[in-house]
Amino acid sequence: MSAADLVTSTPSRRGPGHSRTTRIVIYGLLFLFALVYLVPLLVMVMTSLKPLDEVTGGNMFALPRHLTFAPWSMAWGEARIGVSDTRGISGYFFNSVKMVVPAVLISTLLGALNGYVLTKWSFSGHKLVFGMMLFACFIPFQSVIIPMAVILGALGRIGVGLADLTGWSFGLGNATVNLVIVHVIYGLGFTTLFFRNYYAAFPSELVKAAMIDGASFFQIFRRILLPNSTPIIIVTVIYQFTNIWNDFLFGSTFAAGDTAPMTVALNNLVNTSTGVVEYNVNMAAAIIAAAPTLLVYVIAGRYFVRGLMAGAVKG
Repeated sequence: MSAADLVTSTPSRRGPGHSRTTRIVIYGLLFLFALVYLVPLLVMVMTSLKPLDEVTGGNMFALPRHLTFAPWSMAWGEARIGVSDTRGISGYFFNSVKMVVPAVLISTLLGALNGYVLTKWSFSGHKLVFGMMLFACFIPFQSVIIPMAVILGALGRIGVGLADLTGWSFGLGNATVNLVIVHVIYGLGFTTLFFRNYYAAFPSELVKAAMIDGASFFQIFRRILLPNSTPIIIVTVIYQFTNIWNDFLFGSTFAAGDTAPMTVALNNLVNTSTGVVEYNVNMAAAIIAAAPTLLVYVIAGRYFVRGLMAGAVKG
């Protein structure tokens, strides 16, 4: 082969200037998309820090001329929420906390147990069981409202009977407990899917070795599976926390008045008619409502994709 052929057959290398230009274009587009995405949040923050007269008479993109945190104080403890006598969203905020924390913990634990059983303790029909739970992931919220209402009504009557007999209803019929039950049941299909796929890639040899050593069902789960499940636990907690905290349909259906969660209270606040729409108070309340999910993503968001990919490849 001649020298000329070697020259013509060698692929041309692009100079460093080309790659630098490509990076500039990519980062420029990413910055533009991020800016467009964050503009509504920026407007919300600026509006919540302005007096009402400045909001109604000025440019919504203008920076606050008189910085004030009074709208935040009013949203938290003074604003009227619908027809309720409760003032501010603080009580409803803690209603959501009392609902979300146990619902996330219970659904995550049950999903982990289901995934463990379906992958390491296979039984006749386990694929059918998993298929049915997977099918539950595609059932829309609206389809389960009436069945859930019937079940919760029956549990409430049981709670009344227990209260008459023992003096304790064990929370049956309580609005917060009802919402915990609803979210655990509805989220169980998703949590089972996450853990089942993750544990399918977990070495079965470790489980078999523990069985030979005499470890019980729960000892294997507690000492071997759970300590190695941190990535998928983070994924499940983020997913469940976000879905449950942001839910409006179940909250507005199965809770009312002072027992309502944060999203229902925010809707009631915005739709409360007092003659003047206090946009700054509404924006402050919306930011408070969104803060927990934003905080969860800021703290653990980088582990979300890592946890999803952890069980993607077996071996």
